[in-house]
Amino acid sequence: MTSQPAPRHDVDIMVIGTGLAGMAAAAFALSRGLRVALAGAPGESLFASGLLDLLAVHPLAQGRQWDDPFAALAALAADEPEHPYARLDRPGIEAAFARFTGFLSEIGLDYHGHDGKNAMVLTPVGTVKRTYRVPAGMWAADTGIRSTPPALIVDFEGLKGFSARQVVQTASTFWPGLSHARLPVPGGRPAPYPEPMAFALEAQKTREELAGALAPHLRGKEMVGLPAVLGIYRTREVLASLTELVGLPVFEIPTIPPAITGIRLKSAFEAAMPGRGAVTFFRKLVLAARPDGGGFACDVGWNAVEAEVRARGVILATGRFFGKGLVPHRKGVAESLFGLPVAQPGSRSQWHRERLFDPAGHGINRAGLATDDRFRPLGADGRPAWDTLYAVGSILAGHDWTRQKCGAGLALATAYAAVEDFAGRE
Repeated sequence: MTSQPAPRHDVDIMVIGTGLAGMAAAAFALSRGLRVALAGAPGESLFASGLLDLLAVHPLAQGRQWDDPFAALAALAADEPEHPYARLDRPGIEAAFARFTGFLSEIGLDYHGHDGKNAMVLTPVGTVKRTYRVPAGMWAADTGIRSTPPALIVDFEGLKGFSARQVVQTASTFWPGLSHARLPVPGGRPAPYPEPMAFALEAQKTREELAGALAPHLRGKEMVGLPAVLGIYRTREVLASLTELVGLPVFEIPTIPPAITGIRLKSAFEAAMPGRGAVTFFRKLVLAARPDGGGFACDVGWNAVEAEVRARGVILATGRFFGKGLVPHRKGVAESLFGLPVAQPGSRSQWHRERLFDPAGHGINRAGLATDDRFRPLGADGRPAWDTLYAVGSILAGHDWTRQKCGAGLALATAYAAVEDFAGRE
């Protein structure tokens, strides 16, 4: 008995990775009329806060936080000319954010923000985070932090990883009008994690029960803050309904990962892509990729090859260590799919500084792929390894996205630049 050959798909561009950079690259490519294939495990998207950072902290050693992210970008480009942001301009960055938030709105996830200014939201521990674009469910927090009206922060009995008392205790230094309350779980079912509660609140009856439980605590309050549990698949409806039932602005506070915010992004994206014409291999990996007649051939599957994708170009959005785009070994860090050279500290002894929380960060955090100005990764000879191979997002060298608060912006802007370069070859 002979085995059947794996089915073959011919596309314009293969996007490898389904984190934020991969999502954005696929959305941008489809909007340009390109035939797209997409493969990747859930990975980092499940840990996403839902916030779309641009740049909030520079220089790292000083921990300076910026209200104007574009002023921060100009300072960063001057100080760190090898940072990926130094290869981008403001119009391209703004276009990337506008296109991606427009795409998210089309699939049911609304985002808000200020023109040329970072917004502010509360973190799970009650500190302030500056970010560029905010999910609609968190947007009212920006007004609250700036105007500090009397507000109630709520948690739920048995819910792990979120304490309204802690949020209030920390945030009261800049928002003195806060108080907290702990409520029974709507529906009466134990919910140690946010996901069951988010599902439950997609029912009108559960929202009415929650509004009723809130009512005795709202005397003199002007806003209500909740952990991020306002639905998964119908968050727009849940937010509007609960706001109407409560009669006050309602805002969400991100919870510790894995969080509902990441599940929302992943679920909405996966539901939308096939209907927009993408060939999707969710929860599958690209097991091998090789040059093929001016393009690439990619073997896709899990434990064995299940499909072959032939593409004129590839966008590598495989992430860093968590996404396994970069793999650490005793002698250094390797790129996992194409064997591309990785820009990294000269030895393992230079990977980390002596202090774990050194404000300047660690050398290993900036390891990644060096590219040309079109985000094509360089080979050992310092030239683009292939003409239509691109690298985007956190796999790039020269940045420290967790400390600089620039991960989402870097993902969106580099994905946009790569797609625009490839589409311009048509």
